[in-house]
Amino acid sequence: MPIYNKLVRDAIPEVIEKTGKEFSTRILGEVEYEAEVKKKLSEELEEYKEAATNEEAIEELADILELLHAATKIHGSSFEELEGVRQAKAEKRGGFEKRIFLIEVEDD
Repeated sequence: MPIYNKLVRDAIPEVIEKTGKEFSTRILGEVEYEAEVKKKLSEELEEYKEAATNEEAIEELADILELLHAATKIHGSSFEELEGVRQAKAEKRGGFEKRIFLIEVEDD
C-alpha cells in the first residue's frame, strides 16, 4: 500500500472510499496543520511553475488559492481581510501588471 503522508483536500477520503480501497487518515493538530499547509503550498507552487499549458496553470492556481484560504484562517483572518491588505498594498506600491523588472539602483 503506497504511503503518502501529506495534507489532502477534505473530500479525498470519500473519493477513496468509493473505490473500495483501504486507507488510513488522521486529523492534524494546529501546529502540524500549519506546517503541512505551508508544505503543500510549496508543492503546489512547484506544480504551477512546471505547468505546460494554461489549463494546467489554472488548475494549480486554484489549488494555491484554496491553500491561501486555509492559511488565512490559520492566522486568524479572513479572505476578505487578506484581499483588503492586498488592495492596500496595490494602492500604495502598485501591482505587477506593468511587468517592471528592476535591474539595479544606485547605492548612496
